[in-house]
Amino acid sequence: MVDDGVMRTAPNALAQIPLLGRFVLAGMVLAGGIGGVVGLIVGLRVYPPTAWFAIFELGVPAAVVGALLGLASGLSVRGVRHIHGS
Repeated sequence: MVDDGVMRTAPNALAQIPLLGRFVLAGMVLAGGIGGVVGLIVGLRVYPPTAWFAIFELGVPAAVVGALLGLASGLSVRGVRHIHGS
C-alpha cells in the first residue's frame, strides 16, 4: 500500500488487500487473539509471574495455524469463484 498522505478507514484499507491476503490476515488475527487470551488464562493459573510469556507461547503458534487455515479457506473461495466464473 502506498502512503499518499490520505487517511483511510480499516474497511477501505482491507479492501485493497488481495482476497487471499485478507483470508490469511483474518485467520491469523482471530486465531492469534484467541490463542493469546487462552495463553493468558493458562499462564495465570499455572504460574502468574510468567503469565505474559504464556500469551506468546500459545498465541504465536495459534496465529500460524490460523494463517494456514485462512490460506486454505482463501484458496477454496478462489477455486469456487473460478469454477463458477465470477
